[in-house]
Amino acid sequence: MSLQLPQLPLDPNAAFPPPGTALVEPDGLLAFGGDLSPERLLNAYSNGIFPWYSDDEPILWWSPSRRAVFRTDAVRLPTRLRRSLRGSNWIVRMDTAFERVIAACASARRAGQRGTWITPSMQSAYIALHRLGHAHSVEVFDGSVPGGGRLVGGLYGLNVGRMFCGESMYSAESGASTVALVALARHLDQRGWPLVDAQVPNDHTRRLGVETWSRDDYMQALAGLLDADEPPGNWAAIFRGQPVSLLAATAPV
Repeated sequence: MSLQLPQLPLDPNAAFPPPGTALVEPDGLLAFGGDLSPERLLNAYSNGIFPWYSDDEPILWWSPSRRAVFRTDAVRLPTRLRRSLRGSNWIVRMDTAFERVIAACASARRAGQRGTWITPSMQSAYIALHRLGHAHSVEVFDGSVPGGGRLVGGLYGLNVGRMFCGESMYSAESGASTVALVALARHLDQRGWPLVDAQVPNDHTRRLGVETWSRDDYMQALAGLLDADEPPGNWAAIFRGQPVSLLAATAPV
């Protein structure tokens, strides 16, 4: 690996290799090494790069040639799910249970996948970003359960400028992760944030309206959103709990 890929230096603020130098196979593999400090992660995402690796590998950094991107004004709630949610007791909140969401994403079973890339070190790194106000969670609770509700799904990610970079989502109840994504998109659209980076497209995100962009197009869009003055902070204060029944009644078809 060291003969094919550059190794990152110890300085977390050091420049990454240009994304265009990433490998063709596996698509987007750019570099290895370094650490998961907040400085390094923010540096990476600001340059269209993200970490993805397993416990038995060094830290691997990626910038795929094809990027999955949601436009926040076009995320769709499937018709069947919309109907089932009209009388729902679910409630959406943000930044009230980040650690629970990332732990649930790490433990979620996914078809065709052994283990998880959300290693304990990855969890610690994004929790640190959350405490600094850069990483955020969207949580879906079953409001019919006494004591504040049971967490039935959610997602987490981080923002650089006005770009939200999604990392993972999960559902303990059918449709809950989709609800979290639609709520996030609605919230971001209302704030003037036009895009959610979903990294690599899959069948589920395609059904929800994801687009596949070239790396160059993604990088150009990202550059236009980085200069926005978006101070870090907790989103719970600006997003009060929202009934999912209301979201189902007003989300784009």
